[in-house]
Amino acid sequence: MLHPGDQLPQFSLPDQNNVVHGADEFRGKWLIVYFYPKDDTPGCTKEACSFRDAFNELQRRGVQVVGISKDSVASHQKFAEKYHLNFPLLSDTSKETIEAFGAWGQKKFMGREFEGILRTTFLVDPQGKIFRVYEKVNPIEHADQILKDLNTPQ
Repeated sequence: MLHPGDQLPQFSLPDQNNVVHGADEFRGKWLIVYFYPKDDTPGCTKEACSFRDAFNELQRRGVQVVGISKDSVASHQKFAEKYHLNFPLLSDTSKETIEAFGAWGQKKFMGREFEGILRTTFLVDPQGKIFRVYEKVNPIEHADQILKDLNTPQ
């Protein structure tokens, strides 16, 4: 898992419109990179919609948002269209970027253990350093929590 102060890993991934986005594109801006398990599932939908609803306020503060899962570009496209998502959803079918951030690991659900994407978010500063890591986030309140943290001096 990456920690505050670590450098943003390099990545180059296609979004729901098959436009490739890379880490360097966000240098000089605040960036939220959030990892989520699966398109169009209850928690992931709530989290995506919370970022959608906070998007204008985040943009006003110069903050970019990208969501990453291992779902395909086509799956991301359906998800983004269904919920009118206004930010890139990046497809990492190889899991290379997910693993580079440390967002892949052991999970438990209904008494069984398995490996999967850990619902984790990284707030990256304009210099490309991890500023804050959010683990096991509340999907509904998450965007508001980040907005509060951006207002709190460190």
